[in-house]
Amino acid sequence: MTSSAMQQLYQQIILDHAKSAHGAVPELPTLDAGSVSAAGLRQAQSHQVNTTCGDEVTVRVGLTGAGTDAEIDEFAWRGAGCSISMASASVLNDTVRGTSVAESEAMLNLFREMLRSRGTIEPDEEVLGDAAAFAGVSKYPARVKCAMLPWVAFEAALLQLR
Repeated sequence: MTSSAMQQLYQQIILDHAKSAHGAVPELPTLDAGSVSAAGLRQAQSHQVNTTCGDEVTVRVGLTGAGTDAEIDEFAWRGAGCSISMASASVLNDTVRGTSVAESEAMLNLFREMLRSRGTIEPDEEVLGDAAAFAGVSKYPARVKCAMLPWVAFEAALLQLR
């Protein structure tokens, strides 16, 4: 596939997720870190705001098990902002749900590295899946914060459960 065709595919993935957001919920009531759901999941959530543009997102995760082997059985988010930040939250939902904390942290680090590369790192689609579609965003530093916002909220929620 040519570079141009790949960019078009990536743009389409972002647009599709922005239009039909996976894992988005209309409301996320405030939750204390380490709460336990009715299903027995350890839960935490984090609210993050991009002060540059006003995008905001709240991410809630629910884990079964403990440590880095714990599995992400719940992922829900609510947000308001540009198509990049909302699509990123949707892709994050699809990417980490059902993975272990260790796997999701590895994906988070790879995603962050890709976005900070300013286009010099080719995305690993095998690991990142649809999150690789944000590779083009890395060329636009102001947009990197938009794409990272839900991932930062996810990371903060995980840290609460350690």
